[in-house]
Amino acid sequence: GYGTGAALGWGSDRLAVFMGDFGLAAAAFLAAYSCLLYARRAAGRHRPAWLLFAVSSAMVGMGNAVWGWYEFVLRQPVPETSLADFFFLLFAPTAIVGLLVLAKRPVTTAGWVCLGLDVWLIAGSLLTLCWSLALTHADDWRDGSVVQAATQLAYPLLDIVLVSMVLALHFRRSSVDRSVINTAAGALGVTVLCDALFTAPLFQQSYASGQLLDAGWFAGSLLLAYAPWAGGVPQRATSDREEEESRPVAGVFAALTPYLAAAVCILGALYNFGDRREVDQVVLVTAFTVALALVVRQAIMLLDNIRLARELAHKERHFRSLVQGSSDVIMIASCEGVLRYVSPAAAGVYGRPAPELVGSPLSALIHPEDLGRFLHEVRRYLTTPPGQETSTRVECRFQHGNGSWLNVESTVSRYRDGLIFNSRDVTERVRLQAQLQHNASHDPLTDLPNRALFTERVKQALGGRRDSDGPDRDAAVLYIDLDGFKAVNDTIGHQAGDELLVQAGRRLLESVRAQDTAARLGGDEFATLIIGEGSPDPAEREMRVLEIADRLRLKLSEPYLVESGTEVRVAASIGVAFAEPGIAPSTLLRNADLAMYRAKQAGKGRVELYAPQLQAEMAQRSQLAGRLRTALDEGQFVLLHQPVVSLETGRVAAVAAQTRWRSSQGILFTPGEFLRQGQRRTADARSEERVAEVDRWTLEEAVMRAAARRAAGLRVPVVVRVPAGRLTDRVLDGRAFAALLERHGLPPEDVTVELAEHDPRVSLGELEVRLAALRRLGVRIALDAMGCGHGTVAALRALQIDVLRLDRTLVESLTESGRLYKLTAGLLRIARELGTDSYAEGVDLPEQAAALRALGCTHAQGAVFSSALDEHRLRRALSGGAYPLPVANVPAQPSRGGGRSVVVAGSLPVRRGGAATPDPVVHSPLRPHSETSVPPT
Repeated sequence: GYGTGAALGWGSDRLAVFMGDFGLAAAAFLAAYSCLLYARRAAGRHRPAWLLFAVSSAMVGMGNAVWGWYEFVLRQPVPETSLADFFFLLFAPTAIVGLLVLAKRPVTTAGWVCLGLDVWLIAGSLLTLCWSLALTHADDWRDGSVVQAATQLAYPLLDIVLVSMVLALHFRRSSVDRSVINTAAGALGVTVLCDALFTAPLFQQSYASGQLLDAGWFAGSLLLAYAPWAGGVPQRATSDREEEESRPVAGVFAALTPYLAAAVCILGALYNFGDRREVDQVVLVTAFTVALALVVRQAIMLLDNIRLARELAHKERHFRSLVQGSSDVIMIASCEGVLRYVSPAAAGVYGRPAPELVGSPLSALIHPEDLGRFLHEVRRYLTTPPGQETSTRVECRFQHGNGSWLNVESTVSRYRDGLIFNSRDVTERVRLQAQLQHNASHDPLTDLPNRALFTERVKQALGGRRDSDGPDRDAAVLYIDLDGFKAVNDTIGHQAGDELLVQAGRRLLESVRAQDTAARLGGDEFATLIIGEGSPDPAEREMRVLEIADRLRLKLSEPYLVESGTEVRVAASIGVAFAEPGIAPSTLLRNADLAMYRAKQAGKGRVELYAPQLQAEMAQRSQLAGRLRTALDEGQFVLLHQPVVSLETGRVAAVAAQTRWRSSQGILFTPGEFLRQGQRRTADARSEERVAEVDRWTLEEAVMRAAARRAAGLRVPVVVRVPAGRLTDRVLDGRAFAALLERHGLPPEDVTVELAEHDPRVSLGELEVRLAALRRLGVRIALDAMGCGHGTVAALRALQIDVLRLDRTLVESLTESGRLYKLTAGLLRIARELGTDSYAEGVDLPEQAAALRALGCTHAQGAVFSSALDEHRLRRALSGGAYPLPVANVPAQPSRGGGRSVVVAGSLPVRRGGAATPDPVVHSPLRPHSETSVPPT
């Protein structure tokens, strides 16, 4: 707008003078205010530059204001040398310093020297050119004063220096805020150009305020006012290399700037020399100094290049040694996938020399199965912006020189027009990972799948079932347990047991098909998953699986040869469970486990099929275990004693301790279910442990009560029934038993340990050692259930016994069966021959007591004398004297034919509660042996 108005002569001459003076002053002050405002808000090293630019613009505004004061206010010509010249001359120095601050400064001394030389080369060339074209024709300043001459000469010289700085620093500007620096340099360049035109004689003779030349100064001020705000969003700082690559033309021009300046200087000197006038000394001196500056600059650059070349060579040697000495293989591939460089480490890793690999396609080295995944990852990486992902990792198999395949992990990064691969051999790591994974899913002893992997296989088999699949898709699980394996460990040793397990696993693996799974679940438990044994007929499918199970049972039950020729035998109990729609893997395994325990309870060495009632039995056992735990914790168990009466004197020779459970209704029940459960090998180990706690509590309580009675003057031995399995516990060994007796102050001879029916899991040898230790203390040993069970004769042969207890099954039919009568007589004769006492339990009728007395039985206990008594009634019975004995009226001999009883005994009076008091004599009512009312206390 200003230029258009000045060119077309809008307004009056008065307005033109006002705009040419105060209009330019206003624009300059606007630029000063804008730079000052930005300097107050900005931070960093560029802030002083904008302060200097603000001062420079203020000087221009002050100069134009003084100029307008003369022309517009005083209406008189401006003096040749005035205050306005002072302000105008201060514009260039502050702007030059501001450019130095704003531009990218050198970091070395050589850089500063080169910058100064570049400025002089440009300034000298411009001075020579301007002197030759304009200054030599301006003779007016020669006739004036020294001040006028200096002032007129300072304007072009300062403008030349400013232009030289703009040109020299333009190619050294920082990559940050490039638009800001370009705008500021452009504003100064427009101002200097207008100054140069103003100093020209042609323009100076015809210049007047408000002309078109003022529009250039006006535009320069407005550009400088806009310059600090031209940056917008700050840009990322780029390196010198990136800047050179992004501006190749500017880089070349920056390198040629000193030579172009020298060429301009030479052209100016030649022009001056060819004018057929005497050689101007200024031109001669300037040209000489420019040439000298160019030579010095070249020398400095040469030395700097030598230094840089040495540093580059040192870095190259450093990186070359790193690359060539690295154990990783470093490869550079082109965009087409052809190898351009391969480090020497390839000979040791790939078994092929590096020159042999150079030029070959990368795809020829990668395993065909991994090539697709490799290419997909590389393409994905190349399409990702470099700022988001600088590198990626790819693992694949590379071909070795001997034809094998190596697992190689490569770090891929970009490199100009290709890719860099930093590869390393991870074959051992992959092999170790595979081995660890195998160990985590397989049994370390037999190398069969373990429980976790077997459960996963069962889950896969069940997950593959579809509703449309026929019965042939059904799966079955066989749960296998080796019977008698613990005896192998105890007798031969754990090493032999491990060998047996390895052989059993091998037999199991050889007996199943390829699609089936054989596993070791732990200890001596194995399992097999049968798949595809389906049939349209469920009965036929069941028969086939049971045939497989029976074949496995026979195979696993064959003799095993261990420990240098020792032959051992174990049996196999197998439980079978079929998969049902919607069944969970854990449920299927539990069903097979329950079936296996049913097979062990039914006699071992057999195959059992899962039935739903097994689940109910397991729930019942769990409920019983919970009730037992509650009874123990809440003290619901009580100890009763039943007198053992001598059939010769009628006195109480001992008391048999019997445990009862007190129900919430106040009724005492015998814990027969718990005791039988403790004698079996059940699936619930916690129940067995609870029964063991009951046994230990019974022994502790019986010893404590016996000691208390002895202290009260009622010394009578106590008989404590202990299962054979409990005698092998450490809490019941000889040392622990002696400590128990010593703790309560009870002599050992006052305790009789009644050995229950022999447990097949307990060897007679170990039992003999434990019982011998107790007998050495003075404890008497009784053998329970004489005449019942399979291990009685063997126990008599191996163990030293003090008392033989006749089983109640012999006593119940003693007077009715001649066969049992003779059997009982024979057993009692054996007892006499061995020199042991004989106890008969369950003597509930007088004729039974008479018959036993006639046969020579020494002691009896039962309802005919007294039921089980609490502590209060027991003490009354012990202090009351002897019980009356039955009298036989006829010979105590049943008929030979085994008919009804012919033994008749006199009425055996029984006192209530068994107390030896003259109570009315009545016959004791017969009660179920599992229930006893709570006696009053």
